[in-house]
Amino acid sequence: MVRAATMVALVLAAAGGMQLNSNDVRAGATLARPFMATDCGGRNRSPQLAWTGAPAGTKSFALIVHDPDAPLAGGFYHWVVYNISASSNELPADATLRSDQLGDTSAGKPGYYGPCPPPGPPHHYDWTLYALDFTAIDSRTPLDAAQLQRRMAGHVLARATIATMAVRP
Repeated sequence: MVRAATMVALVLAAAGGMQLNSNDVRAGATLARPFMATDCGGRNRSPQLAWTGAPAGTKSFALIVHDPDAPLAGGFYHWVVYNISASSNELPADATLRSDQLGDTSAGKPGYYGPCPPPGPPHHYDWTLYALDFTAIDSRTPLDAAQLQRRMAGHVLARATIATMAVRP
């Protein structure tokens, strides 16, 4: 019988072994208030994210933060980031990014828009990093998540996700 730790190692090896970690957000945990939108008493501060194990051939990274529980068709996109250099292995807390790296959130603006779920049960937030086989996306205007996902189709070498939750304070 295969032990659980061995199975996890096999899954990671099959997925390329890329891992996404953070000092600020934890898998399965509730998001701390500073990372929530100001509408919910937060500071709208993006959390620190770091990654390891990007596969050979990675030329850039992209990040999408999505709330699938939002009462909108397709959920709500809180952060759309692309053109992250392959030499990067971290986004610092409250990251300052170039305009050619920021896509539009579901709020219609580029940049980080922290979670602010409606009253009721917790909403889930998926922080997904993608390792890509191309260097950059050229776009005259910020891409939204759907546009970015179409551009990434067929170019994703690996992905890693941290799944968190948030409740309205």
